[in-house]
Amino acid sequence: MLSYRHAYHAGNHADVLKHVTLTLLFKALLLKEKPVCYLDTHAGAGRYALDSEKARKNREYETGIARLWQRTDLPAGVSDYVEAVRAFNVDGVLRIYPGSPRLVRHWLRPADRMLLCELHTKENAVLGDEFKGDRQVLVKAMDGYQALKALLPPKERRGLVLIDPAFELKDERNRLLQALQEAWKRWPTGTYAIWYPIQDLATLDWFHRQLKRSGIRKMLAAELRLFSEDLPLRMNGSSMVVINPPWHLEEQLTALGPWLHGALASGGEGGFRLQWLAGE
Repeated sequence: MLSYRHAYHAGNHADVLKHVTLTLLFKALLLKEKPVCYLDTHAGAGRYALDSEKARKNREYETGIARLWQRTDLPAGVSDYVEAVRAFNVDGVLRIYPGSPRLVRHWLRPADRMLLCELHTKENAVLGDEFKGDRQVLVKAMDGYQALKALLPPKERRGLVLIDPAFELKDERNRLLQALQEAWKRWPTGTYAIWYPIQDLATLDWFHRQLKRSGIRKMLAAELRLFSEDLPLRMNGSSMVVINPPWHLEEQLTALGPWLHGALASGGEGGFRLQWLAGE
């Protein structure tokens, strides 16, 4: 039974890392004129009201997007992301946080396409209403890992896959690893972005070892930790692994990662790390 609702966590520090990386990746794809396809395996609801009861329960957005909202020194990449969020808050007051599907739709060109999968019944219904009548967007009530089998490779042969599960199931990492290997074999030239939480370092190291043993090539991992303690019951940070990153992504994240850590880690704990898990 799926119970995770992202509305409780929308706009937090993990969303910032995920969506800054997503911004860099998708805008890199737009540098060429050929159409692209975006597949979101765990799409959520599309957008989130930060004044809702769920968002106000823990006010996690205060540790994320809210710390960037009023800043005037945003570096390139971060500024593109924040400007996209501003498009949903036209009066300048931070009330709405766009999820990954809404962010990507903001940049989609007429010939591009989005495939959004969400298995949670209530989230899928909201997502369907969000994009009702949009001919460039297909919303499916489908398990995200099954979608990797059914929907790849896309007819465009260019695109981005975001894999962003809730990690509420015990075998989530194993399912992700197996599905990712199979997807890469079918579409080895696609760009994949995988988000996962950093709780205890032992689990993080295990997951990285499994990725290194997978046979998948060209994997770049960005880790943003806001706390130095190794506490498995708390999300100490998050990471993005990118398969087939654009050539300039390493340079961009090398500059942006420490800046994001400084902006989001109020106590100065934790840190940012960028490493290649696999080369060519």
